[in-house]
Amino acid sequence: VQLQAFGGGLVQVGGSLRLSCAASGRTFSSYAMGWFRQALGKEREFVAVINWNGGSTYYADSVKGRFTISRDNAKNTVYLRMNSLKPEDTAVYYCAARHSYRLGSRNYEYDYWGQGTQVTVSS
Repeated sequence: VQLQAFGGGLVQVGGSLRLSCAASGRTFSSYAMGWFRQALGKEREFVAVINWNGGSTYYADSVKGRFTISRDNAKNTVYLRMNSLKPEDTAVYYCAARHSYRLGSRNYEYDYWGQGTQVTVSS
């Protein structure tokens, strides 16, 4: 599976962005899909995950209520809608695929990673 994330950019505090992650391959629906982020000088951290059919999601406390993860299996794409953005949301955002029907929030649980897209929130 190859993943390509895009949609990042520069946004003001309180603004919104939608990230997309396009996946190659015919078995996209057998993967749980996650979003992670890494701020400069910090470790990569979990943001959100969605199960294979979109019926179950899980979020980091820091983004709960502001971010929404969704997927379209017909388009092999997972999305991350980010609202009410804060300066601390500034990071490179990565999408990842886990070949499992279970959710996961740890880096090592994921099998494939995209290249990342930069999100910068200015105050």
